[in-house]
Amino acid sequence: MQVSAYLKLSVAVAVATIVLKTAAWWVTGSVSLLSDALESLVNLAGAVFALLMVTIAAQPADDDHPYGHHKAEYFSSGFEGVLILAAALAIIWAAVQRFWAPQPLESLGWGLSLSIVSSAMNGALAWAMLKKAREHRSMALEGDARHLFTDVWTSAGVVLGLLAVSATGWLWLDPLVAIAVAGNIVREGISLVRRSADGLMDRALEPQVLADIERTLEGFRHQAVRFDHVITRRAGARRFVDLHMHMPGSWSLARAAALRTSVEQALMSAVPGLRATIQLLPMDVEAHAGDAKDLI
Repeated sequence: MQVSAYLKLSVAVAVATIVLKTAAWWVTGSVSLLSDALESLVNLAGAVFALLMVTIAAQPADDDHPYGHHKAEYFSSGFEGVLILAAALAIIWAAVQRFWAPQPLESLGWGLSLSIVSSAMNGALAWAMLKKAREHRSMALEGDARHLFTDVWTSAGVVLGLLAVSATGWLWLDPLVAIAVAGNIVREGISLVRRSADGLMDRALEPQVLADIERTLEGFRHQAVRFDHVITRRAGARRFVDLHMHMPGSWSLARAAALRTSVEQALMSAVPGLRATIQLLPMDVEAHAGDAKDLI
């Protein structure tokens, strides 16, 4: 199943959980179950936006976007983080109102059952989505999966809180649980926004991937060839590496180009999704990449 198919399934599950959790709130009157239903609305909006961004990210490179559209996935993660924060504020507002005007809870059995069913659906989907996200290095899919996991833990907290209300009769526990849910949602929202911003700022590749690149280059190093100025970045599922390859000035252009092609093919085989840009230089020539004067 492709990334877009998982996101379409996420949209369908989000609609189903909204129905179940809204019904749970309706029959019980619990503000903590209302907070859970509000987060499911965020799940739906996030999944729809993620599907849109994944569709854009899959478009091929063009004249205006020669490096492709892969960074579109980071907008999805950031947008979902902002939605999560907005939902948290709405939950806190509803909970504060309930603190001032406590209301008895009704039909808790039905409400909790509906909440548990919806959480099981979200949990199963989130596990499958996270596995697929790691396979395809999809930030949009990972963001949606992690949000669903947050929803599962949120629902678990709500269920435990309502069981405590039922056991003790302390109605103030209901809005207290809702505020705790909001706090957890804020933490996840900030994390998603931070990771999205980090991705848009061309973060270097992961340490394990860097090690794979270095190991590949080591296989081509010898007295006549050396590499330096190795710079990496990632954009969505795409990975990039730029480097200089030095060789004797007496080599012919054909010989140098053939070696460069071999290095590029080895790098792309070692790191799936990698795009390598290699600048050829004579052994006695140094290029001063990254000098302060280059930033002026």
